Amino acid sequence: MEKVIIIGSGPAGYTSAIYTARANLNPLMIAGEEIGGQLMLTTEVENYPGFADGITGPEMMDVLRKQAERFGTRIVPKKVTKVDFSARPYKVWIGEEMHETQSVIISTGATAKLLDIESEQTFWGRGISACATCDGAFFRNVDVAVIGGGDTAMEEALFLTRFANKVYVVHRRDEFRASKIMSDRVKAHEKIEILWNKETLEYTGDQMGLKGMKLKDTVNGEESEIKVEGCFVAIGHKPNTDIFGEQLEKNDTGYLVTKPDSTYTNVEGVFAAGDVQDHVYRQAITAAGSGCMAAIDCERWLEEQNF
Repeated sequence: MEKVIIIGSGPAGYTSAIYTARANLNPLMIAGEEIGGQLMLTTEVENYPGFADGITGPEMMDVLRKQAERFGTRIVPKKVTKVDFSARPYKVWIGEEMHETQSVIISTGATAKLLDIESEQTFWGRGISACATCDGAFFRNVDVAVIGGGDTAMEEALFLTRFANKVYVVHRRDEFRASKIMSDRVKAHEKIEILWNKETLEYTGDQMGLKGMKLKDTVNGEESEIKVEGCFVAIGHKPNTDIFGEQLEKNDTGYLVTKPDSTYTNVEGVFAAGDVQDHVYRQAITAAGSGCMAAIDCERWLEEQNF
């Protein structure tokens, strides 16, 4: 019988592990097969406090993992295959292996939606990103592109104008899905050029990184190319919540819903932290902060239950 099982890793999971371990809750972390989360695909992290010279995403996750293990966190690099939150103790399966626990912290994160073209993986982290706030400052005085037509794409494009020479917005339709105020700001910005009715066929570049994008007109089929050194894919994120089915409350886009000013889900003793419940900020530092919150909420809840 576990006191707490942490499902997922990343900044939220590791931080909740550090806090629950130091509270003598002896946490079991089922970290997933992609241990470390989205930051494992990030080259440089320069906006996380405490790393004056920056750090790579994988290095940062390794530091957090070692810190969690130092206080006694048991980490299983496998994937949860099923959960049952219908009654306590809660049940969590890894394949056919079932674990019982008094509480659960969910930190399964979210996955950026990508275009699924082969060259995308080639240049991921070497010019292609899904977060302008994270990586925009690496693209000073060069041309970049943003793919998408929603509010997130508009926000990314406007943010990138602080650094880039020029920002192309590549959109497969002839109008944005974004709100009018955001669309108007993008259309009016002198540094932004909108490429309507265009879809990305291929990313091009060399061993140094991304150098351009091949595009296809969705109306007449004509192909063209733009020269860019950065591309930000802003077509949305998918929270990793499928495994929980209908057991936990989700919003319209699948993110777990937590009670105001807390990490409590609709199931007592089940908490959620990080990008799995945060569709607004999606930063390593905010994920870590909510991981701390989840650990404290969990510790206090267990104490109230006399576990």
